[in-house]
Amino acid sequence: MEVVISTDKLTKKFGDFVATNEITFEVAKGEIFGFLGANGAGKTTAMRMLCGLLKPSYGSASVAGFDIEKQTEQVKQNIGYMSQKFSLYEDLTVKENFRFYGGVYKLKRQVIDQRLNEMLGNLGMLNVENSLVASLPLGWKQKLAFSLAMLHRPKIVFLDEPTGGVDPITRRQFWDLIYEAAHNGVTIFVTTHYMDEAEYCDRVSIMVDGVIKALDTPENLRKQFETDSMDGVFQLLARGTSTK
Repeated sequence: MEVVISTDKLTKKFGDFVATNEITFEVAKGEIFGFLGANGAGKTTAMRMLCGLLKPSYGSASVAGFDIEKQTEQVKQNIGYMSQKFSLYEDLTVKENFRFYGGVYKLKRQVIDQRLNEMLGNLGMLNVENSLVASLPLGWKQKLAFSLAMLHRPKIVFLDEPTGGVDPITRRQFWDLIYEAAHNGVTIFVTTHYMDEAEYCDRVSIMVDGVIKALDTPENLRKQFETDSMDGVFQLLARGTSTK
């Protein structure tokens, strides 16, 4: 197993508040790793540290083989990131968004345009390359944002609640894109509020009050907590209640 994300007692404090408390885990290449927890559990703080956007209070972590504190720029060059708001510039066209992000990652114009055509072709969206992003349906924006996160061919993609606000069919289609990327060796690190999506992950971590309370495959977690769904596992860990 090739480990591409590794943390050791990774901790972040804001004054007296401990946002993440000595979290330790590993993620393998090509794995779909679900990072779950209620609002305020510490998910986004942990993700921001792993992306090199936030300095840990103590502990350590490596991403794509690079130290998140000492090799921040190398980390950023080897990851993709998709936020809840999809990270798109709505007043630019689809093509302009691709060229902007490609420029950030120092890709040549020819490479950007080639990947634009390839990605939009796979999505069946070649006819919208000159459309303003603001004019597109939410589901299309979601798929475009994922494509932009993959534009520079990163080893790892961080997805911060990427399916919020879209309908179930579009969510399922989006997960098809995730499966395809993982099949091609890209590691997916995803946070979500939808417990049914936890079932799609290879392994799931559940955070409560800054601490990882459980980490295993969905099947093993259901067995361990004697419940028939990941929602049941989450209810037991995060709220101390059972859905059985």
